[in-house]
Amino acid sequence: MTNPWIEVLSVSKVSSGSYCPVFVASESILIVNQSGRYFAVENVCTHDGNALEGGELEGEEIICPRHGAGFCLKTGKATRSPAYEDIKSFPLRIVEDKIQIQLKTATH
Repeated sequence: MTNPWIEVLSVSKVSSGSYCPVFVASESILIVNQSGRYFAVENVCTHDGNALEGGELEGEEIICPRHGAGFCLKTGKATRSPAYEDIKSFPLRIVEDKIQIQLKTATH
């Protein structure tokens, strides 16, 4: 049995170079549009447990607004200290201008 795709928002809600937080099944997730490429990652810094929301996008990374930890948007891998633990990344697809993600197949 495959995991269901969950529609989270329309592509028009996330302009290029920005992100939008969404809550799905009690998970806080950032939907990111980086130059027309979309990503879905857990909205938490593993260094201090606070949200990544408010952080800057640099290439394919999101940078924590408090201590500068970085995470890869593609994989969720921690890329900069002080974070060493990865965040979840979620499969994402676009169907008829709607962004959909899968929760159970998230990578960590």
